[in-house]
Parts: sequence; structure tokens; C-alpha cells
Amino acid sequence: MKKTLLFAATAVALTLGAPLAANADDRCLDATCDLRALYAAPDNAGGSADTAAVSATRFGSWGIDTDGMNPDVRPGDDFFGYVSGKWAEETEIPADKSMYGSFLGLRDLSEQRVHQLLESYPQADPATGGDAAKLAALYQGYLDEKTVEALDDKPLQPYLDAIRNAGDKDAIARLMGESSASLGRSFFGSYVSDDQRNPDVYTLYFSQSGLGLGDREMYLGEKFAPQRERYVAYIAQMLELGGWADPKGHADAIMKMETEIAKAHWTRAESRDRDKTYNPVQLAKLDTVAAGFPWQTYLTAAGLDYATDGVIRQDTALPKIAKIFADTDLDTLKAWQAFHTIDNAAPMLSSRFADAEFEFRSKFLSGQPEQAARWKRAVSYTSSAMGEAIGRDYVKLYFPADAKAKMDALVSNVKAAMGARLDQLDWMSPATKAEAHAKLKGFGLKIGHPDEWRDYSALKVAQGDVLGNAVRAAQFEWDYRRVRIGKPVDKAEWGMTPHTVNAYYNSVKNEIVFPAAILQPPFFDPDADPAVNYGGIGGVIGHEIIHGFDDQGRKSDGSGLLRDWWTSEDAAKFEAQAAKLGAQYESYEFPQLPGMHINSKVAMGENIGDLGGLTIALEAYRRSLDGKDAPVIDGFTGEQRFFMGWAQVWRTLWRDDALRQQLVNGTHSPGHIRAFAPLRNIDAWYDAFDVKQGDALWIAPEDRVRIW
Repeated sequence: MKKTLLFAATAVALTLGAPLAANADDRCLDATCDLRALYAAPDNAGGSADTAAVSATRFGSWGIDTDGMNPDVRPGDDFFGYVSGKWAEETEIPADKSMYGSFLGLRDLSEQRVHQLLESYPQADPATGGDAAKLAALYQGYLDEKTVEALDDKPLQPYLDAIRNAGDKDAIARLMGESSASLGRSFFGSYVSDDQRNPDVYTLYFSQSGLGLGDREMYLGEKFAPQRERYVAYIAQMLELGGWADPKGHADAIMKMETEIAKAHWTRAESRDRDKTYNPVQLAKLDTVAAGFPWQTYLTAAGLDYATDGVIRQDTALPKIAKIFADTDLDTLKAWQAFHTIDNAAPMLSSRFADAEFEFRSKFLSGQPEQAARWKRAVSYTSSAMGEAIGRDYVKLYFPADAKAKMDALVSNVKAAMGARLDQLDWMSPATKAEAHAKLKGFGLKIGHPDEWRDYSALKVAQGDVLGNAVRAAQFEWDYRRVRIGKPVDKAEWGMTPHTVNAYYNSVKNEIVFPAAILQPPFFDPDADPAVNYGGIGGVIGHEIIHGFDDQGRKSDGSGLLRDWWTSEDAAKFEAQAAKLGAQYESYEFPQLPGMHINSKVAMGENIGDLGGLTIALEAYRRSLDGKDAPVIDGFTGEQRFFMGWAQVWRTLWRDDALRQQLVNGTHSPGHIRAFAPLRNIDAWYDAFDVKQGDALWIAPEDRVRIW
């Protein structure tokens, strides 16, 4: 998928705010980690958001939107329809979105709040006015459409001139190295993150890159021929807009070259295998390991030439990609770099560029009918540049003091439930259980916001320089990270801003993290029925804990060290159950997309997280009752309300093209599947809703998957 300058993210981080530490197995909760163009709210005609617009909404009187249910649907036939059927019938996906649901609705709220904050900052000299003045300059500069239109492609041309003047492949490698902190792109991704085999220090990682369509299947799969045809036309369109010679001829050559790169790429399933993606390398030997690419030139341009060692993720792909670089003519490499430079800059240029980028990447690929209002794009642009500066003000207004204490208690209960579940497992040996308990004990927890905030004093922001500000923000971020190689890891650092509606697990730090913005209905409402909270945020907490024990997270120990702490017999039993779970998910069909299925090997970690997370959240809810019977509310038992709380979180509607993109490029199963799929393996769900053999969702007890 394209690297959009300020919107680029490492690993699976959200496309808003500071990136996660870039480990391939860091897990965030929601599919919007996977799709770039989903952070946009319904257009409310612009202007400042009023107080009512930024208030959280209670779901029903006790936490469930019963008006959105369809009681005529049998829970055992369609649990999503039972809990959210009427909501689905009456809800339209906003025109500036490619999907909609609980996550996106709450992100609307976060966006409105950030919008209100940005509107409140007084305009002043960003060189002397501190963070508020810089934020105002970023935001107001993006809103100044008249100036952006007048400038047209002038901000872009110096970057294209540098490409035109590249006299040899060494110069192209230099541009690729600079792309880590600027416009453009590289055949190779490089980033700095916690060392998986030495978790206390940072190291340099290299990964495969170079594909403008994202996953290799988009280039090689027969069913994606229309997307490939349209992509070639888009390449030519952008080259023509940038004034590049022979746009059509170069577009064909670029597509041919990227197809060869796609053939060299590992599959998504291979790229998430932590046993295969840690390959140490001495940087002095890169010219031998991946011959044909000017590595020293690249490293120097990226500011990485001081490093001596690194880690290659896809070790068999990089040599093939380096050879493609060596075998490709200079003119094609220059045109490829020019296209990606224009593509990345387009959202920050005049409408002829921004509209073309939207028409292909959001409308054609994801089915989004309308572009988000400019103020919404300005919010995302500004937050991407200085996310923690906004977050610092956000939490003062929207994160009540007692929220952290209540979350601490919930996490403690779910964590204790995980310990109890470990003791109950009949398939795991005492030796592996002891290691699992040690890992659980070592889990770190971050709730709400960082204790210390980023210092943006070194970031230069200029009035009215939208593209320049984006490049300087990217350089600021890259410089912040690239100098860390070999230095101690900052254990207090966050990978998401407080106003991000999501959560994540970091395997190398062995921690779970919950930003402030997710701690609201439908996930968490301190005044709602506890059963609903345990099914909502409790299931989220459980999901993140289980990521430490899913098919990849289980490969690190309690200190975050990548090592095998399992007996071979226990590992075989785990993998057998995981395979059964994968077969279940691959069986789900999408009538609107014939032949498309969930890639169970790619989504395995998330699917295990849902099943295990919900299982331990249920255990925690039962423990919270302290032996007492749960009350019946509006005719619903406690465990019914628990499962309804989970399903309500995963209310999701998709446009067909967005669903296709999710199935191809995403690591999460679609939300409407997540609403019911894990429940089919939990006996208590059958008992709660009297699900019987013959019901569509019935799975025989002996075929239900039981991992955690």
C-alpha cells in the first residue's frame, strides 16, 4: 500500500498519531489499523464542533442499544442480526467513509473533539508561540485551500527535479534512503524498533517494500485484473499531472517492475512468522547478502550509516528485490520514484492532485463515494504531525480522573481470570504453564495517556507551507527514531495517541495499551451494566492479553525475548487447535464477493485474540459476581448481556470494495464476522441463548475450538 507521508505508519499502527513501535507482531484491535482511508467522519458542514457534538453517547439505558436489535432473528442463526439487525437496516454508511460501525462512530467523536481543540488555538508565530501556535499553523495552513490551489504543483517540483537530475542508480538509491524522512519511496523498508532478541535496546530492521497496490496478491491474483488495469492508468495520470515525459510508457514499465517485486515478496502469512523474520545481518555485508543495490549510499542518505548491525525480516526476498533494482533501467527507476513522490504528496497539493489520489485510492479501491470535508483532512494531517501535543490537551478535557482507576480494576480482574484459565487447561504441561504464568505476571499496562509528552520544540513549522511542513514533520519523526540504534529502549513510550480509538499489545515490551478515547461507550461506560462492560472493554482487554499468547505472541517470554518456551508436545496441541479455528474462519462466505475468503493464516492472531479474550473476559465477569446471581434486566440474563456487549462493539457495515481490500490487505477478520465467530466455540453462549443443533451457527461440542 502506498506510503503517504504524514499518514504512513509502521507495522500495524493506526494511520493517526504517533506510530507503534515497528514490530511485525504488534497487534492493534481494529481493522482500521489495516485500511488507510477510513478515518473520516460524516460531514456536518464544517465549522467548530459544539458541546453537544463532542459528548459521548450512552447506548440504551443500561449499555445495549435494544432499539437496534432485531428480536425476530434467532440468535443461533444470526447473532449479528439479532443484536444489530435493525441498526444495520437503518444505518447508511456516510458518503465520506468506506465502512462504518462502532469504531468509526467513536472515532467521529474523537475527530470532533480534536477539531474543537484545533479551532481554539490562537494563531501566532509558530517559531515563538510554542506547540499551540505550531498546531494552529499546521491546521489553518491545510484549511487555506485558496493558497494551496494557487501554489498548485510548485511545492512538488523541487522533489521531481531532484529525480530528473539523478544521473545514475547510485543517485536513485540516495533518493530511496532519503524517502524515510521525505517524499518518495524505497524498494526496502527500514525502521528502528525494540530488538526482539535483546528487548532492552533498539535495533535497525529491513523489510520488503516497493508495491503501490499493497499486497502481492493484488499483482498476481487473477481476480484483481480490474484493479491492476486501473492502477496503470492512475500511474500514468499522476505522472502526467507532474509533468513527467511519456507517462503511459513509463506506467506500463512501472507496473511490470512492481509485478516482479511482488513475485519476490513473501506472503502476508510468511511475513508475520516471527521465527522466520528475525535474520541478523552485519551492515557491511549487505552488498553480499543482497547484491545489486548501493546499500552504503542508501544508509548514508537515511542517516543510518553509523549503525553496524541490523535485522532482515524477509531474508530471501531482499536479494531478489536488489537484483530487480540492478536489472531495471535508470529511466524506469526514475519514473517509479517520480510517481510515488507525486502520489505521496497529492493529498497536500491542489485539487487536481488531491482529487486524482482520492478517486483511485479511496473511491475506486475502497468504494468511498465522497472525499472527506477539508477540515477533517486538516484534523488528520495536523494530528499526524504533532499527535501527542494534541493528546496532552485532549486528556485534560476528556479523560476523567477516575477512568484510569476503573480500568485498572477491570484489567486486574481479566488478568486474574487469565491466570485461572491457565490453571484449568488440560492440554498444557506444568512446565509450559509455569512459563505462561511468568509471562502473564510480567505484563505491563498503560491506560489513557503517556506520563511524559513528546517535545516538539525542534520541529519547524512555517505558515502556509503544507507540503514543506509535512516533510519537516516526517524528518523530525525519523530523526527521533534513527538515532536510537543500540541505545536503551524507552519503556514509557506510547505507540498511539490518547485520542486514538483502539488498543494494542506490544510483544517486545510485553505490554497492553489502552488510549483514553476507547474508554467510552460502547466499549466502556462506568454507569452501564457490568455485564455489558465485561463483554465490551473486558473482551478488548482479554483480546490484547491473549495477543501475548496467540500463534506469534506466544513466541516471546515474559521479558519480551523471542525464544521458544513451549514443550514440543504443547506446541503441537496448540497448533492443532489453531488450525481448527482457521478452518472455521475460512469457511465464511461473502456473497457480494464470490470467491473471497478470510485468510486464516494472516488473521490467526486476531481470531485467537477474539476467542481467548472473550473466554477470559467471561471468566472475569463470573468472578466479579462473587458467587451471587446476576440480575435480569429487561428480560436478559447477565451472560446474555455479556455476549450482546461483545457483538455490539463489532457493529460494522462495509462497502464491497472496502471489504475486498480488507480481505486482501488486512490482518483482521471483518467486524460483522467477529461479532459471532468466537461465540460459536464458547459453551456458555449456547446455554445463554438456547442455541441448538440445526441452528445455522451450531458447532458440535467436540468440534468447538478450545485454546485459552
